[in-house]
Amino acid sequence: MDLMTLTEIVRSLWVVWLMGIFFAIIFWALRPKNKKRFEDDAMIIFRNEKKDGGPSHG
Repeated sequence: MDLMTLTEIVRSLWVVWLMGIFFAIIFWALRPKNKKRFEDDAMIIFRNEKKDGGPSHG
């Protein structure tokens, strides 16, 4: 096995590895279990909460 063959094999494995990670993240993001969490996170900017008792802006 020469260096060029090894390089081609490693490049192929990186593509497979990165595609696996990509699809795992997509699967995690689209799971129905996470829907409420993402909806709550999306509404953070619209909440009117005072943490330190000072005036709230908005």
